[in-house]
Amino acid sequence: MSNIIRGFISIFGSKMATLAIGLLITPILVRLLGSSQYGDYAFLLSILSITMILANAGIFDGTRKYIAENRSESNWTEHVFAFYLRTAFVLAVSAALVYTVFSFSGLSDRFFGDDFETYFYLLGILIILRQANSVARGGLMGLGFEDRSEPLSILKKALFGVIGLSLVYIGYGLVGVLVGQIIATLIVSILAYGILFRQISFRSVFARLPSEFPKKELLSFNSLSVVLILLTASLYHVDILFLRVLTGDQATGYYKAALVVAEFLWFVPNALQTVLLHSSSELWSNDRTEQITELASKTTRYNLSLVLLFAIGLAALVRDFVPLYFGPGFDAAVLPLLLLLPGVLGFALARPIFAIGQGKGQLRVLILATGTASVINLCLNALLIPTYGTRGAAVATSIGYGSMLVLHVIAARRVGFNPIDDLRLTRITVVALLAAGVVFGLSSAIDSSIASLIVVPPVGFVVYAVLTLRLSVISPEETEVITQRLPSPIREYSESVIRFVA
Repeated sequence: MSNIIRGFISIFGSKMATLAIGLLITPILVRLLGSSQYGDYAFLLSILSITMILANAGIFDGTRKYIAENRSESNWTEHVFAFYLRTAFVLAVSAALVYTVFSFSGLSDRFFGDDFETYFYLLGILIILRQANSVARGGLMGLGFEDRSEPLSILKKALFGVIGLSLVYIGYGLVGVLVGQIIATLIVSILAYGILFRQISFRSVFARLPSEFPKKELLSFNSLSVVLILLTASLYHVDILFLRVLTGDQATGYYKAALVVAEFLWFVPNALQTVLLHSSSELWSNDRTEQITELASKTTRYNLSLVLLFAIGLAALVRDFVPLYFGPGFDAAVLPLLLLLPGVLGFALARPIFAIGQGKGQLRVLILATGTASVINLCLNALLIPTYGTRGAAVATSIGYGSMLVLHVIAARRVGFNPIDDLRLTRITVVALLAAGVVFGLSSAIDSSIASLIVVPPVGFVVYAVLTLRLSVISPEETEVITQRLPSPIREYSESVIRFVA
């Protein structure tokens, strides 16, 4: 359990830092690119993300899962890493060649417009570099070195901000953004491999794999992972792709802005999802089912309590935040954002449940659950976007996201654990209603947007935290797991405050 907590703290800290850097980068990038080019950027990112799922082929997840299992076979870690690195290289180069041919033939400009030929050449380079970075990061995490892999993600985001924004500012536009991504990823990948090859022999990359190495087992996991990840990614990108084709780049830019803000709610669930796959894989390999159920149910309760706090605050402050953050023209993103929030909350809860099920390796049940949600999302987007535009996309995506929670709770029970065993839903609901009354009331009473954004979040957090402890949504004993990791003076102060409140 301590390894899981240590890994979570490293990943969570990285997510917090990259989120903070992203909060600084995004409004500047939006203003420099404009809503139309920002819509094209969102479109390119969606294409790149889907391509990376096929090119990565579940290698990031497989590397973490199988290295963490640390089987008794000789040089197991080196063999797993070498197998995945070689596979990753072949797949990435193949995908990059497809992009190169697509650009060279002129099809990119014909289908998408001027300048897309250059964009797709750059995406081909970025695919290879992202693949290299993914394998190195997965290797470090599988070895339990999240404290070394995750700071590199912060560096990557910071480098992109400095280089990418500078290139956009001096006139390179969207090309500058992509070049910034390429340079940042290259630098971080070199550093990651420098750290990794201190733990794994460099020669192992070129050594022949033994005949008894279970290639079929790893490839089976990866092939199912590709299907699973692709279905999950369709939930993120179908709406963007439909909007770009059916409504144009400007509406897509507004909707992307709404998604960016709504997905702020995912930074904690993302960290949980990342650490729980390889951590739960180790527990599953030792048949510790009761501990998995306890871990899953506590994680779901903590996750719901925290994400609900963020959702309440975001809903109350959205009309103050969005125009100030993106600019006055982005008022059109407010309503789609509010419509997205319920589904984003549901998907946030599904993420850690999803990861624990994936750690067992029984992916067919998860594919069925995710595939059902994906079909719901696809059909609703196709039905609603032509008539209702961004509002239709938001409603369709929210329902698709929300169905993930219901379907993956059912799937978890089929896999063999219960993620809602100790949810304390009634207490959480009472806390949320009481805190929402205070947050919305205070937000309405303050006329200034800036003052509201300064005053409401800390007051809302204090009210919510006090209610959470007083109503035993989280007990003082459970908070010790986190406070024990804090420096001594801060730990002692935190523990005294928690005892006083509780």
